[in-house]
Amino acid sequence: MDLRDFFKRIREIEATIAEADVLVVSHGTPDGGKPGVMTETPRDIAARLIAEGRAHLATPDETTTHHAKVRVAIEQAERAALADRVQVALVSDADLEGLKQRTKSKKS
Repeated sequence: MDLRDFFKRIREIEATIAEADVLVVSHGTPDGGKPGVMTETPRDIAARLIAEGRAHLATPDETTTHHAKVRVAIEQAERAALADRVQVALVSDADLEGLKQRTKSKKS
């Protein structure tokens, strides 16, 4: 393939992509590329992957599904981080009785 034609094709593909960042889905390749891997990438890199035959643009359904999975993963990570921040204080029986006595005397 002529290099000029290759880069012309990349520019043509890039011109058809409206968004700055797009979701691409990989194809299986002989050098070990895994099919079906979704990646959010800048327009120029997406155009190059498409021109090389390594990926295609994700369909709107694939994009919606991917963003939903990412949203769920973020929520789970936030919950896990929140659970790590929960503080637990150990109180002995004697200290607990002392606290109960103080609160009873304050109420009286």
